[in-house]
Amino acid sequence: MAGDQTRRVRKLNDSFRIRILDNGLGQSEKVPGTFVMTAGIAGLEARDQTLIWREVGRFASFNEDNDPYGEHDFGKITWSGVGDIFWKIDIYADASCTWGSEHPEDPERSYRVLTVMLAEEY
Repeated sequence: MAGDQTRRVRKLNDSFRIRILDNGLGQSEKVPGTFVMTAGIAGLEARDQTLIWREVGRFASFNEDNDPYGEHDFGKITWSGVGDIFWKIDIYADASCTWGSEHPEDPERSYRVLTVMLAEEY
């Protein structure tokens, strides 16, 4: 991806992910998408689930190892008593999630799905 397109995708991914923290209120840009969790995360205590989602929303530890393309679409956190937890943003053409988006930099032609999962579910 070109530099400008990568920066635009990164901005949209960050804006979308940060919505976890404020339910979308106060966001300057609406980014279509949904948030899901795997069975492993759903099986944790409700308090742990809430705190894990908060950590995903706050995640800022991007580096060349976990973000080689600079799009801020993947992260790993470690949770006490659980171990490693991954989150991943996939970008589809629309809400049917049938095809990947050819225009991930355009919120009108893309739909994001952020999945939180136990590392062993990846």
